[in-house]
Amino acid sequence: MIQRAVEEVGISTVSITLVESLTKKIKPPRALAVPYGFGHPLGEPNNPELQHAIIAEALSLLENGETPPILKVAGTPRVP
Repeated sequence: MIQRAVEEVGISTVSITLVESLTKKIKPPRALAVPYGFGHPLGEPNNPELQHAIIAEALSLLENGETPPILKVAGTPRVP
């Protein structure tokens, strides 16, 4: 996975995933699982508040200082 290669050179990454079960197997460094269908990782069209909230939640995974891999389900507290 490209995320690991990017992280190896010192650049932190985060992804938004639609398939939590697959992400659990792949174990990317940081991922936010969202409950939306394919083609809509940021939720419904024309809902900038929701889209901003999803992006902010994903980016917050970069700030928490936890050791990867980190998988968080959108809208839930992170449980290590």
